[in-house]
Amino acid sequence: MFRVTSVLSFTFVGLVRAVLVQRQAITTLSSTQIDAFAPFTNFASAAYCNPSTTGNWSCGANCDANPDFQPVASGGDGDITQFWFVGFSPSLSTVIVAHQGTEPTQFFADLTDLDFFLEPLNPSLFPGIPSSVQAHNGFAREHARTAPGILSAVQQTLSAHGGSSVTVVGHSLGAALSLLDAVFLSLQLPNVNVNMVGYAMPRVGNQDFANFVDSQLSGLVTHINNKKDPIPTIHQQDSGEWDACPGQDNPSNLCIVGDVPNVFVGKVSDHAGPYAGITIGC
Repeated sequence: MFRVTSVLSFTFVGLVRAVLVQRQAITTLSSTQIDAFAPFTNFASAAYCNPSTTGNWSCGANCDANPDFQPVASGGDGDITQFWFVGFSPSLSTVIVAHQGTEPTQFFADLTDLDFFLEPLNPSLFPGIPSSVQAHNGFAREHARTAPGILSAVQQTLSAHGGSSVTVVGHSLGAALSLLDAVFLSLQLPNVNVNMVGYAMPRVGNQDFANFVDSQLSGLVTHINNKKDPIPTIHQQDSGEWDACPGQDNPSNLCIVGDVPNVFVGKVSDHAGPYAGITIGC
């Protein structure tokens, strides 16, 4: 089953606009609601493709799934800096920002590496954010490398299309970067509506970070997890149903925290999906 939940410890259904209430009733999404996520899933998958192909929207099936997308900028080398792209979706009436993830077994090793630590976010990128709000230092460093270029591309796209909506998407590490981008863009562009749709997202920061996201992006963050994926340790059910799990770290066994309470009961093979028939990757 899929669990539609959140980041660190919060859970929303962005497209279904859940109200922020911890331990709110868990609901099963309809097929129409599930289908509405497909464009975002394909954008997250396309982020794994080389910037030379996302820059002209020629990345094959992932690009073909959103044929009206208009790319504006792309970058990254897939090594030191993850791939990313920015453009406009006329059919969704939103600017799209997408971040590449990483190979699941390597990411699992990185997440369990004892060398990582939490650190305050850079106040020049995140103006006014309290110093108590901390994020995984590796995620924060990676985000800082792409943030200026992405902000410039988003501003250019908004200006060109007269838009006021941005949707940030990503899978795995890309979802973590997307969440940081959603916070970053909401602070840098306070008059713009910033949404985030993430797949298989790990925990990004501390409790103060989760609480800040709850307040800054209330109802605008959607976190989707597949079956027993251990990377989020946060859910799609084995049955194929999608359950919307509200609240911070919802303990129900219909939700990722309850169903996968630790990495030892997870399955890395569930990390890439499929998400309603879409397997993430280029």
